[in-house]
Amino acid sequence: MSYVVNRRDLEFILFDMLDLESLLQADRYAQFDRATITQVLDLAQSIAEDHYLPSAGALDANEPKFVDGKVDILPDVAVALRTFADAGFFAASFDEAEGGLQLPYSVTLLLSGMFTCANLGIANYSFLTMAAAAMLSHVGSDAQKQHYLKPMLEGRWFGTMCLSETQAGSSLSDIRTRADPLGEGRYAITGSKMWISGGDHDLSENIVHMVLARVAGAPPGVKGISLFIVPKFRVREDGTLGDRNDVSLAGLNHKMGHRGTTNCLLNFGEAGACEGWLVGEPHQGLAAMFHMMNEARISVGMGSVMSGLAGYLYSLDYARTRTQGRLPGDKDPTTAPVPIIDHADIRRMLLNQKVAVEGGLALCAFCALLVDQQGIADTAKDREDIGLLLELLTPIAKSWPSEHCLEANKDAIQILGGYGYTREYPVERFYRDNRLNHIHEGTYAIHGIDLLGRKVRLRQGAAVDLLIARMEATMHRARSAGILVEEATALANAIATLRQTTRAVVASDDLRLGLANATLYLDGFGTVVLSWIWLWQALVALDAADPETSDFCAGKVSACRYIFRYMLPHALEQLRLVATLDDTCLAMRADAFVTT
Repeated sequence: MSYVVNRRDLEFILFDMLDLESLLQADRYAQFDRATITQVLDLAQSIAEDHYLPSAGALDANEPKFVDGKVDILPDVAVALRTFADAGFFAASFDEAEGGLQLPYSVTLLLSGMFTCANLGIANYSFLTMAAAAMLSHVGSDAQKQHYLKPMLEGRWFGTMCLSETQAGSSLSDIRTRADPLGEGRYAITGSKMWISGGDHDLSENIVHMVLARVAGAPPGVKGISLFIVPKFRVREDGTLGDRNDVSLAGLNHKMGHRGTTNCLLNFGEAGACEGWLVGEPHQGLAAMFHMMNEARISVGMGSVMSGLAGYLYSLDYARTRTQGRLPGDKDPTTAPVPIIDHADIRRMLLNQKVAVEGGLALCAFCALLVDQQGIADTAKDREDIGLLLELLTPIAKSWPSEHCLEANKDAIQILGGYGYTREYPVERFYRDNRLNHIHEGTYAIHGIDLLGRKVRLRQGAAVDLLIARMEATMHRARSAGILVEEATALANAIATLRQTTRAVVASDDLRLGLANATLYLDGFGTVVLSWIWLWQALVALDAADPETSDFCAGKVSACRYIFRYMLPHALEQLRLVATLDDTCLAMRADAFVTT
């Protein structure tokens, strides 16, 4: 049993549910077929199991240290990342013309997930670098691509995102980092950035910081933000490394999870000699950064799924082998204890994990497939429709797993009982790692406001209509086949509730009141979407069922029933509450929480 991937489920989602082979018929992916994709996945699994997994516990227990102004980190990290780079995985989804492998994003997302599951502390460095390189590929100048892209795709230079500042947090409109023009696209960068993952280390020859800052005289708010390349070492005209730029490590943050990844406070221009190069047009930095952030948000959702999967696989193996207690009705203390998986509540917790993990995996993979399909769409209308679906689903793909796969990690700890809280077992680490995904790339609340305040209103609700049309097609398929009809009917009722709730909020003239329960709306909407995803999975599994895969099919059907019977009713109550425009939380006076 692998502890980094469930290959049967991964290949079911890719090839059976999402029909990846149809995508591979496109000219862009004509060099691939199922066999070559399987070989790539085999290689990724091998590297993740052999080079990432063995050091995961040690890296968590021996997090990077700030010693004499530099980072001290376990040598296993550099070895693992070099193996990843040698396999070409930094360049997996990039165009062949840029030196990439040109794999579909849906494949590279799942491929990268194995490394996240095996050792999140190491995997973060490659994730950040690939995200920064993708943004540079979209909006960088030819000269910037020539200087920076190739070494990043070769894994020789790493990348970061420098957005947050101590006083601003998630409110980017309040950042203070300044950029003063020096001529010829160069700027003097002055300021500090906080919570910068991968912000400093000696794992790569250079670190390419993507920094948000304000040019003098810029408009207030997010409309005045520009984007700059600020390398750790300056880059000469011939592409070789020059002297050290004025970017200094002021300290490391020590978080409850992701302990293997450096998390830094960086100072820019302390000595007045930090140089940055403008990316794109002035004051368009946030738009440029969003080229990186949307796919990054899907990847954060995927990270939540994989931390959840790590706990699920471990607790499932434990439940099958750990014997304890006897079944209800067996009062004979001389009989042998049973494996704990025979206890009903253990199976409930395992089902809860399965629904969150395998459902979240399917949702993230579906969103990644939409990215691929948008890239090869024949018409502007198709590209626009796919883009609307992605706009709507991205906050759900980021947020629903970060809530429910975290709950899955909680269940994994519970299944191990007292052992689950000890560091001799990894499940407490998976929980700590996963807790950060609630905040990464936008908090749960921010995505709730984004979904309810903007995404569902796009083109007068066109995005919601496109999604519901897909849901209804799945419902029709179930009813026509005469299977899972109860679930199809429940999904129809859920869609009606979702529409009613959305209309009630959109019709409100009081925006603050309408968004007061946006987090509940996001969670309820997400569970409706995941119920559809599970109905879709169960139908595909039933279509493909044979004697050799009957257990696999039975697991999919049981998980489908679980989400409809145990989770969807709660989600509908959340949506009904949102529809009432309840003001309980909004009306609570700040001084009334604790009085003296």
